[in-house]
Amino acid sequence: MKFRVVVKKDKLTDRWSAVFPEVPGCASAGDTEAEAVENAREALSLWLKPSKI
Repeated sequence: MKFRVVVKKDKLTDRWSAVFPEVPGCASAGDTEAEAVENAREALSLWLKPSKI
């Protein structure tokens, strides 16, 4: 399964954000573009992980 990720640099904080538009609430950030993408992959993995309810 593939998901689109939107990566943008915030000029005010000088940090990068990574958001999955089709996955509500699944987003991350990082000091570099690569770090933001890596953190986003981890966030998506956790978002898709089944809960133990």
